[in-house]
Amino acid sequence: MSDSPDSAVRAFIEGHRAAFLDDLAEWLRIPSVSAEPARAGDVRRSAEWLVAKLAETGFPTAEIWETGGAPAVFAEWPSGDPDAPTVLVYGHHDVQPAAREDGWHTEPFEPVIKDGRMYGRGAADDKGQVLFHTLGVRAHLAVTGRTAPAVNLKMLIEGEEESGSAHFADLVRANAGRLGCDTVIVSDTGMWSEDTPTVCTGMRGLTDCQIDLYGPDQDIHSGTFGGAVPNPATEAARLVAGLHDEDRRVAIPGFYDGVVELTGHERELFAQLPFDEKRWLRTAHSHAALGEAGSTVLERIWARPTAEVNGISGGYQGPGGKTIVPSTAQLKLSFRLVAGQDADAVQRAVRQWVADRLPAGIRHEITFWGATRPCLTPLDHPYLQSVVRAMGRAFEQEILFTREGGAGPAADLQDVLGVPVLFLGISVPSDGWHAPNEKVELDLLMKGVETAAHLWTDLAETGRAR
Repeated sequence: MSDSPDSAVRAFIEGHRAAFLDDLAEWLRIPSVSAEPARAGDVRRSAEWLVAKLAETGFPTAEIWETGGAPAVFAEWPSGDPDAPTVLVYGHHDVQPAAREDGWHTEPFEPVIKDGRMYGRGAADDKGQVLFHTLGVRAHLAVTGRTAPAVNLKMLIEGEEESGSAHFADLVRANAGRLGCDTVIVSDTGMWSEDTPTVCTGMRGLTDCQIDLYGPDQDIHSGTFGGAVPNPATEAARLVAGLHDEDRRVAIPGFYDGVVELTGHERELFAQLPFDEKRWLRTAHSHAALGEAGSTVLERIWARPTAEVNGISGGYQGPGGKTIVPSTAQLKLSFRLVAGQDADAVQRAVRQWVADRLPAGIRHEITFWGATRPCLTPLDHPYLQSVVRAMGRAFEQEILFTREGGAGPAADLQDVLGVPVLFLGISVPSDGWHAPNEKVELDLLMKGVETAAHLWTDLAETGRAR
């Protein structure tokens, strides 16, 4: 066997694989469900377990950070090199609810290894992808002969991601000094497939709202009054009908202000992915693709902003008919945002659009539930190229690029800390995040370990060259 650094990393990882998987199984047995108040003690126990494991790994600082809700974990391991860049790893230790009766083949909090996979809630989302950094940094030290990482390594592992990250932005702002870094690595993401390793380069943002419409002071007779007074249910329908133009573009004036358009190169990179529309539609439980004209499916869900109707209600909903003009109606809308869009500006545009379209006699209220900003790392960013190189060494093949259509707390880190956010994840769609029988592919998990082992040296070299 070759004595190259890559083979030495693999040999170290393989020699510690069994103990690592034992650790992961032990952590997965802690049902750290942040959405269930009765599990608050388990979420804290999960944080305490991780603090102990990070200290055992070698982090000289590993501590619990209290929030207004579930505890987070912070750890820090200085490099000792005066010119070393500082890297912050983000993940979360809380998990989604799970019960055997949901359709699990095994007990969700009693991990099982079968056919090269570990089944258990949190195996992929996100405990497995947090824990691989512990073995990764040990492999990094063993092969380089260092006693501390080549970068100043920090970790922030949240305890409320699966219940909305309600206190996360405040936590980051309150501790911005200690969290200061040159880049953030988010290990709460995935790859395109087992055969197509990819790096995510961005996530969309989100703002959503409820629009309450009020007409008559009470439900009134549609024969006596209908056609002569405004109907809030009709006006709700007119708002929905006017939300998009004939090309399925959002018709709210100013909605696209600032949008960073895809370059031709980015379109080419998306097109390199082995996308099967029929298979995607099966996953989407849908029967046809539809969206903004001129954009492919992947472009629509990764790089284009959207407006979706999440719910419509108003008037009589019971059996049979009831001939009324209802007094109220309600809409729930959500807007996915892309790089360059400002959530506050979008909210103002929505408010103005609604006000301009409603007739006299219809009062309305709009409630927005906050916002998550989009984040995007340029393809040519040197730190992103470090992730690509490290992942390429682990997988021994070309690494392609994706984005995420959803939103997450990564944008809070980008906004507060003012640094680029990078994504390093090895989970694949079949892992079943949030679903029964969640699992992680163990060979891919080891590739995550291997990537992390290579990454710190590459980032250190890149940081010194900047």
